[in-house]
Amino acid sequence: MITCYVRYVIDPKKIPEFEHYARMWIPLVEQFGGIHHGYFLPSEGANNIAMALFSFPSLSEYEKYRHESASNENCKAAFKYAEETDCVVSYERSFFRPILTE
Repeated sequence: MITCYVRYVIDPKKIPEFEHYARMWIPLVEQFGGIHHGYFLPSEGANNIAMALFSFPSLSEYEKYRHESASNENCKAAFKYAEETDCVVSYERSFFRPILTE
């Protein structure tokens, strides 16, 4: 299993727009075979950092999702929404291998 951690720099004045964007992506990741662990919005501390965690069975499954989502109309609409609202300033991805109970 591979877990993708996405760290977002967001516009703190556009948290409702970012939350809408996040809610668009959760079912999309799941539609492509991933497990979405949620988006996390600022609470205490920095008001412009959000994050998301989602997992795929393997890095190759994640890359398949990335390839297929590029031509999916709902995914395109989510990207377009973020662009039009400017709720995401920037983001970065990191990948982790979870340690789970046996």
